[in-house]
Amino acid sequence: MKKTKLLIFDIDGTLIDSVSGYHEVIINAMTDLGIENIDTDFNALKHHTDSYALKYNYENFFDKELPADLLDQFENLIVTYLKTQPKTIAIKGVDKILNQLRDSEYAFAFATGSLPESAILKMKSAGLEMNAALLATSKTSFSREGFVLEAIEKAKSYYNLAEFEQIISVGDGIWDLKTAQNLNLEFIGIGTKNKAVMEANGMECWFEDFTNFEISNSCVS
Repeated sequence: MKKTKLLIFDIDGTLIDSVSGYHEVIINAMTDLGIENIDTDFNALKHHTDSYALKYNYENFFDKELPADLLDQFENLIVTYLKTQPKTIAIKGVDKILNQLRDSEYAFAFATGSLPESAILKMKSAGLEMNAALLATSKTSFSREGFVLEAIEKAKSYYNLAEFEQIISVGDGIWDLKTAQNLNLEFIGIGTKNKAVMEANGMECWFEDFTNFEISNSCVS
């Protein structure tokens, strides 16, 4: 079926249950890079992304600009530590909905605050297929707005479309909602953890997981 609309999926907490233990991985990777006094309140940072967490903590501790090549080292360390962690778990109903979307008018892409290799590893660990050509990450942009826009452009190129008729962002956090609002994208929330704060900030469409996930006119315009 011809693709005319686009869903942009966040990954951690949205498609996979990977948040538990992941902060420890990030902290261990930063420690291996010589960073001390790490600010672990990642949710409070200007950008809720792995690359910005590194930039913020590195520059605060060493009082100098983050070297360009350090992001690669950081990514490699994250992958090494992830391989020692338990397998990630797919959010209920994800595999089914992704398969259904492949035969629908909806294209989909992925936009994550993780780095590419760690995102691919976590999805694979959960048994989910992901086309790397449709993946945008914080390796190319510290801000979520930056890599969400990149995901849109990657999807246009992959599906050979100049524009999509509709673009919907799907995420589990207030940072996902705010990014969608900043980019004038429609939004669907997933999961109970951040439901209250997302509703307080204007979220209108929400599902606990993907078991009953659907896109309807009553949910998004």
